[in-house]
Amino acid sequence: MAEGRRPHIVLFSGGSACRSINLALCSLPVRLTRVVPAWDSGGSSKVIRESLGVLAVGDIRQALMTMAHGEGRAGDVVKVCNARMTSGAEQDARTEFALYAEGRHPLLERMEPGLRGAILNYLRTFRAAIGPDFDFRNGSIGNFILTGAHLAHNSDINTAIFVFRKLCEVAGHVWPSTAVNDVALSAVLNDGTRIEGQHRLTALGDADSATGVREIALSAGDGAAVPANEAVIESLESADAIVFGPGSFFTSVLPHFLVDGIVPAIVRNVHARRVFLGNILQCRETRGMDVARMVEVAASVWQAQGGADVRPFTHVLANRQILPFEKTAGSFAYLGTEALEATGARLGAEVVIGEFEDPWQRGHHDGRVLADALSALLP
Repeated sequence: MAEGRRPHIVLFSGGSACRSINLALCSLPVRLTRVVPAWDSGGSSKVIRESLGVLAVGDIRQALMTMAHGEGRAGDVVKVCNARMTSGAEQDARTEFALYAEGRHPLLERMEPGLRGAILNYLRTFRAAIGPDFDFRNGSIGNFILTGAHLAHNSDINTAIFVFRKLCEVAGHVWPSTAVNDVALSAVLNDGTRIEGQHRLTALGDADSATGVREIALSAGDGAAVPANEAVIESLESADAIVFGPGSFFTSVLPHFLVDGIVPAIVRNVHARRVFLGNILQCRETRGMDVARMVEVAASVWQAQGGADVRPFTHVLANRQILPFEKTAGSFAYLGTEALEATGARLGAEVVIGEFEDPWQRGHHDGRVLADALSALLP
């Protein structure tokens, strides 16, 4: 089948939660686009973002590396982009970075000159911008390269991603849902407590987790609405299936609805399936919720963001739960599905309940089974 005629799946997600389905979809005859958050405020992305005032690239880089893995790309460029600095002494990390930035690492030495030159240019651009006191420990070389490309191409993240994909020979697309640099995520809990920052919401303490999230908001630094990335809008226009999840509901999935222009673009595509993929387990963000409640919250935000009378989801996929008690895996309970059929009927969504858990990893999706279920829904 010609590339242009392959079904196009757009996957709104976070990072690690959708790794298995991303890998499985790469082996199917589909075109895949990942849309990732642009409000990551933790880890090494936070340090780079705060130091340079650029868009957080960690989720972008991670998704691109997952694409590379799924597509069987394991060349030297991918190995460099997937490398991480030592977490030991600060000076050791600086020495290790220099090995890359000065072209003395064996992986770089054996590359053809064009590839090697491009990577060195981006690493040196990053080093010049970050200054002499930056702590490289546990940093991702891929993050440094992608940030350097971002800076080198006039802070155009889409161009930087395009170049990064070409360097790694990745066919799939990855875009942040907005190209604005200074987007922040916040939440209000059910008791009125306000939580600022994505990293704080994903790490709620036990008391706040039990209280639960009432609402979330996205804001740009100037207080204006957060505009959608034009590359995402274009992807939505050509999509055959638009998929939400799996991933952290309040930080990686639902916030995409709050990006100005995303919901209207989905509404305009009357052809595409709109699929909500339920997680397997509750998490700190969703303790006490079930899949039906998550769908209801998403539907409410959908309507507020321009969904009008269009149903938010054509299908909801959820893992089967058959026990009459709350089963747990580690610290978290499995997400219940008892009320899902009624919620689906009210919202006009077909509910598909199946055996979607990985038999080898409790609480994780079986990517192949989930990918096959999605493929069966394609128009």
